[in-house]
This record gives sequence, structure tokens and C-alpha cells, in this order.
Amino acid sequence: MPALTNLTDLLRALEPKLHDEDFVFCTVVGDLSEYLNLNPIATFVEQEGLTLILEKSRAREAELDFDGTYKQISLSVHSSLTAVGLTAAVSSALASKGISANVVAAYYHDHIFVPATRAADAVVCLNQLTERT
Repeated sequence: MPALTNLTDLLRALEPKLHDEDFVFCTVVGDLSEYLNLNPIATFVEQEGLTLILEKSRAREAELDFDGTYKQISLSVHSSLTAVGLTAAVSSALASKGISANVVAAYYHDHIFVPATRAADAVVCLNQLTERT
């Protein structure tokens, strides 16, 4: 199936999937190769350091500092990287419920990291967004 670009089509097909694992965001100094053994699901190089998104248990084992625990919600819809408005629509819907959203766009899907304590609320909110469209 080709990637969708139309916002209405994207919102109708969100199909949010909540993952079981707890994730954290850590910042570290050094080269990514030093941290590959932790199996981060995402990384990003910033001026201040290397950000790792990884399972909380792995961060604890490595004695890495982190603030907050997050759940990953993957949007099952195959969204195009050129689609306009999906991130805004999703983050606005979650913001209206007081839920912070850290969005990571990958090639096929968008992934939203929400505070673990609000994950169930976030899934309900995203399903309501789909139903309203």
C-alpha cells in the first residue's frame, strides 16, 4: 500500500497501537557505537550530546539518567514523509487533553511517546480523533 498524504485519509486510518514496554529518553556523551549494545530504538545527535530512546530497563542496567517514563504509541497508518498536518492534528488532540507528545516520524509510521501514566488516555484520544474524521 502506498504512503498516504491526504490528512483526512490519514486520520481515518490512524489505528494507534500501544506498546507494552516502558521507554526513556537519555542524553549521553560519546559515539553511538558505545551505546549500540543498549539497543536504542531511536537516536539523535544534538549539539549538547547524543539522545537515546531506549527501554527503561536497559537504561537502568547501564545506570543512565533519565526524566520520566514513556509509552510508545505507533500509528499503524503508512504516512508519507511529505504528508502535511498529521503531527499537528495528533499533537493538538493530545494537547487538548493535557497529554504531552514526543513524535518521531520514521519511514513508514509515526510514533508518539506519551507519559506512561497517560498512555491509556492518549489511545482513547487518538481513537476519538479517528472517529470524528
